[in-house]
Amino acid sequence: MTSSTALQLPASVRSASSPLHTLARVVLMVTICAAPWAFGAVQPWAWGGLMVLTLLALVLWAGACAQFGVMNLTWSPLYVPFLGFLALASIQLLAGFTADHAATREAVLKIVTNLVLFFLAGQLITQRGNGRALEWLGLIATALAFALCILAIAQNLSGPSLRMIYWKYASPVRPFGPYVNHNDYAGLMEMLLPISVVYILSRSVNIALRTLLWCGVGLVISSVWICGSRGGTVALVIEGLLLAGLLIWPRPRGVSIPSLVLLVAVILISAVTFYWMSSTGRVVQNAWSVFDTSRPLEATFGDRYQMGIDTIHIIRDHPWLGIGVGSFEAVIPGYITFPTELHWTHGHNDVLEAVAETGLPGALLILAALVLFLRSAFRDLDERLRHGWGWIQLGAAIGAVGLFCHSFVDFNLRVPANAAWFVVCLAVATHPRPVWEMRRKFSRDLRGDWDRQFAGAEPPA
Repeated sequence: MTSSTALQLPASVRSASSPLHTLARVVLMVTICAAPWAFGAVQPWAWGGLMVLTLLALVLWAGACAQFGVMNLTWSPLYVPFLGFLALASIQLLAGFTADHAATREAVLKIVTNLVLFFLAGQLITQRGNGRALEWLGLIATALAFALCILAIAQNLSGPSLRMIYWKYASPVRPFGPYVNHNDYAGLMEMLLPISVVYILSRSVNIALRTLLWCGVGLVISSVWICGSRGGTVALVIEGLLLAGLLIWPRPRGVSIPSLVLLVAVILISAVTFYWMSSTGRVVQNAWSVFDTSRPLEATFGDRYQMGIDTIHIIRDHPWLGIGVGSFEAVIPGYITFPTELHWTHGHNDVLEAVAETGLPGALLILAALVLFLRSAFRDLDERLRHGWGWIQLGAAIGAVGLFCHSFVDFNLRVPANAAWFVVCLAVATHPRPVWEMRRKFSRDLRGDWDRQFAGAEPPA
């Protein structure tokens, strides 16, 4: 057995340390970090660039595998519903079961891009033997959230440029940071913030650096409140309650009471920062509008509810294969039952919109993906949280839960940059750590050999 293990480990380490693997990992990280800055990659040139860079990372990874003749693949149960969804969308496109062929073709390309991102995140981030790539992901997420937060707050305090992105590009709705819509900014932060929080909790750094990191997290939380996203505020509350429950009962090893107290202090400090910024009069209108469910921004709460009812009518009329992925905008005008001056490109409910576009098969795939995710992402937490990479997996899982909850009232999964981070979070949360799994297998095999060796032997006197 020892020789077998020795033959496996060098191959894994060798493939993970290949220069091409490192380059592929860098391209992947640059891609998901650059996408939010390009207006969330909602424009064709931006999501097209996202797709090209993703495919480049895939080619580099394949080249590294071919160079050494070693292909170490890690498996996530979410591959099954993901591939099923892609197959369903492809059937709709090729067989003509779609109301908008061009929109379905674009949607299929985006699904392929997200599938490749999911695959690469599983192979390039979670497969690194010592977990360093996952820990780097924690640092990168923390830095990205802080940088976007600084831009967003600076733009929001800049007077006449309130509706300008990069102080140059005007937006017809309420932008925040590089995003055209403030809800999309909140959606991204819902994924970055949990990773940042658990990254800080898992690090052994001096008190000055830890305090500085917590202050940055508090400012990011304040920015979500300032942007005025109701869905984002609720999602952060859900994430906070979930994280608190996991850290307090049962409390994992290595989590001290002072750490939990410090986390509460960060939330309080962010509240004070929010109040101070609101006192300027520039952000108070946006921030406190979180609690106004009838404010006429992009859509009122009542409009979103009625749109959900109208989306259900589409599902009723097209239950088997749906209207075709990406076809919602083309079909919904014939189903709107309430007076509105808005042009509805999406249903402000990603789940209902996906079911309307894919029918019953899509609904079953979404349900299966949710069950598989919950089973994989939150199992064996006590064991995983003994390592830094386990904390990053937990943060990614909580971020995915937060964005999924937000998707019931918005369409963050239709924003390419947010969808890219979502699938990366799914991959990080559900792909097993190879070294940990190998250690568990080694322990099981060792116990089996011990039992076989001493089976039937007389106990020592």
